[in-house]
Amino acid sequence: MGGFFGSISKSDCVSDIFYGTDYNSHLGTKRGGMVVQNGKGFTRSIHNIESSYFRTKFEPYLHEFKGRSGLGVISDTESQPIIISSHLGEFAIVTVAKIANIDELTQRALNNGRHFSETSDGETNPSELVASLITEEESIGKGIENVYDKVKGSCSLLILTDKGIYAARDKLGRTPVVLGKKEDGFAVSSESTSFSNLGYEVERDIGPGEILFITEDGYEQKKPPNKKMQICAFLWVYYGYPSSYYENINVEECRYRCGACLAKDDDIEVDFVSGIPDSGVAHAIGYSNKKQIPYKRAYVKYTPTWPRSFMPQSQVTRDLVAKMKLIPIKSLIKDKKIVFCDDSIVRGTQLKGNTKILFDYGAKEIHIRPACPTLIFPCEFLNFSRSRSTLDLAGRKAIQEINGEYTDKLNEYAKPGSDRYEDMIEKIRQRIGVTTLKYQKLDDLVEAIGLPKEQLCTHCWDGSSYF
Repeated sequence: MGGFFGSISKSDCVSDIFYGTDYNSHLGTKRGGMVVQNGKGFTRSIHNIESSYFRTKFEPYLHEFKGRSGLGVISDTESQPIIISSHLGEFAIVTVAKIANIDELTQRALNNGRHFSETSDGETNPSELVASLITEEESIGKGIENVYDKVKGSCSLLILTDKGIYAARDKLGRTPVVLGKKEDGFAVSSESTSFSNLGYEVERDIGPGEILFITEDGYEQKKPPNKKMQICAFLWVYYGYPSSYYENINVEECRYRCGACLAKDDDIEVDFVSGIPDSGVAHAIGYSNKKQIPYKRAYVKYTPTWPRSFMPQSQVTRDLVAKMKLIPIKSLIKDKKIVFCDDSIVRGTQLKGNTKILFDYGAKEIHIRPACPTLIFPCEFLNFSRSRSTLDLAGRKAIQEINGEYTDKLNEYAKPGSDRYEDMIEKIRQRIGVTTLKYQKLDDLVEAIGLPKEQLCTHCWDGSSYF
């Protein structure tokens, strides 16, 4: 996915950019970047963070940065920030984007005599492509609107100039962008979590398709927000940090409500409930509170050296991280009936391995309760399914086993209670080897989030959405 942070201040803001960007580290593990405007030009640095953390890579070089405005980015795709010299002047850009029509837009640019210098895994660097679209117009504001018009998928961005920072949220608001304020300046971030320890208060969410120009003294709306919004619902289920707010809805509180929804119609009898660390823990607490049964940590996470297993792109690496970072507590597991809450089941391979360990340690029954519906459709709008086949999804594997390689009945498999749905769940249950498996209903998830369904992107569960 990725996350960014920008700051502009009446005093040096390098420290804020460094720590603010670091607070977005849970959103990506591939590249980290910083750029600062010092009045004479840009100072920039980009590092690979696949084998080390953002803070570790950048801290030794902080003394090289000085300035009162700048940007930072965590990316799970390309190298950023990009610095562009154009008829609009020199500017730096960072994006959180997935451009579904990147090949088409690249060819269009080449046909118009444009060229590209940056690549990402053999493709055009998305941030450079976005910059190219911006420089087609007579102003940066109009250029951002050109991005909204041309890009299919999603794109939120920050642009740093010698006059200030442009902040623009995806035209349908699929990724969040939040404005913060303190006495001597402003900040803008993918995560409101970035603000608290740096002295910023949340000023407001930037709306879908809205464009702001921010200076040390204030901000000006260059384009009002669009009326339609489809923010990614998975932010509350998994991606988001517990202390963050999106559309004024806190992630941790939402996960408690998700767990309560899982519990309300669940008639199993167990000894206790546990959560798969970290994202499943809050869901499990919500389940425990609703059912009035004990919450215990059957698994603990070894955090000093192991990152999130979801993010690394290599399946071998993901499986290794998943195995090594979670340590079971045998005395809590032996002879017990346990319900486990997790944020989701993507492929099911990691959960299958965890389940085997639990039974090897003497568990009597293992009941799995994912906090969101079955993932059936590939994500078209974020990098949630990047570098992975649609058929890798546990739901699609089950459908393939039932129906063969192709089916036009996917929507029927997404309907809880239907025969096709029940057949799919049973296939997944058998594959991961648990006693029972019961997914969250989409209506309950929407209720737990607290926004109208039409304002949420639920494409990966029910296939509904629009560009």
